[in-house]
Amino acid sequence: MRWRQIAEDVAVLSFPLRGFGIDFGRNVTLLRLRDGRLVIHSTADFSEDDVEAIRQFGEPAWLVDATVMHDTFAKSARGIFPRLPYLAPGGFSKASGVATGSLVPPPSEWSGEIEVLPIAGLRMPKEHVFYHRRSRTLVVADLLFHFSAETGGWPRFFARHFMRLPRLRGISAFFKLMIRDRGAFERSMEELLRWDFTQIVVGHGEPMQSSVRQVLEEALRARGFRIGHRN
Repeated sequence: MRWRQIAEDVAVLSFPLRGFGIDFGRNVTLLRLRDGRLVIHSTADFSEDDVEAIRQFGEPAWLVDATVMHDTFAKSARGIFPRLPYLAPGGFSKASGVATGSLVPPPSEWSGEIEVLPIAGLRMPKEHVFYHRRSRTLVVADLLFHFSAETGGWPRFFARHFMRLPRLRGISAFFKLMIRDRGAFERSMEELLRWDFTQIVVGHGEPMQSSVRQVLEEALRARGFRIGHRN
């Protein structure tokens, strides 16, 4: 596990996750509330050392998976944190075999600190995006990918030619195939862009911390979406 604290109340734990002969990585984001409680965004095969590091950062209070596609480690995480509320999109319980509650509306304890937006217009995977207000951090699952500039060989070829990410970041061709209602998706993106975020944590890859609004808008336009909102 690789630990990175990217804001006073936000830490990213990165784990290996292999597919197609590539380590895409799996990011778990810890979002800390003012009272010290933690939202554990995404799950992984946590070791005892990982759990201790999480507890050092704050009090685990909620488990969250933001897309139906991220069910791989749900049973493992539930076994490690058996008493925490587990929140996820509709359909996640069936996919994972783990009982979960709804992300919408979010818990009242998050009011004024963490906002949740379901992305409309998707067939699957019913992704939800999170906004941690105090740190101005946007957390996504598969909406965006961001491969390191040092990525080479087969992973680089796959990202550029199969996922169609020539700059190694953006909305993958696979995600675009999941969009069934273009107008609804664009309206969700307009709503998302009203948040005042300055960094983005992706589900797979490196966090983005520079010109992130521009990166997101360029990613949307590169896929042909019309985004008219401006601050």
